[in-house]
Amino acid sequence: MTYIKSPAAEKGQSFLKRGNEMWTWNPKINRLIKLPPSMLSQGWMGSDYTNDDILKESSIVKDYKHSVKNVEKYQGYECWVIEMTPKEDAAVVWGKIVSHIAKKKYFPLKIRYFNEDGELVKSHLNSEVKEMDNREIPTKTIVQPADEPDKRTIVYINQIDFNINLSDQFFSQQNMKRIR
Repeated sequence: MTYIKSPAAEKGQSFLKRGNEMWTWNPKINRLIKLPPSMLSQGWMGSDYTNDDILKESSIVKDYKHSVKNVEKYQGYECWVIEMTPKEDAAVVWGKIVSHIAKKKYFPLKIRYFNEDGELVKSHLNSEVKEMDNREIPTKTIVQPADEPDKRTIVYINQIDFNINLSDQFFSQQNMKRIR
């Protein structure tokens, strides 16, 4: 679940990902909306980060075959370069994903997404590694569309808490309207 605090025009909006479904609550129109599959490729809140990026994140493990292609240094970290290709029966958007994963820390530093023709579509570039809640994580992500080099979305993590004890009921459509 994600709650938007700012900018003021978006404040109060919330998003819920449950399984393969994504919902949004918009307090300005007092409506709960299930995002249809046709909206998954659209930018989340008008950004270069898509609804599909949020929704399909967990399918990377089950829907793709993984192979280590190389080990190389990136941003001062020794990284595995892992190529992910879709399994035959997987309903996925990407023809291939290539990730640089820090070997000792296990976080992604660079993820490149390719279409079925092998053309680069976009990159997620993670940086500014900081310790938060006793874990080192990248706190800055730049989402860069390949066809628009002057356009990008930058996401900062200012605070994060892990292993919070929340009941399954917290992640409900009703709670989307109440969280603050």
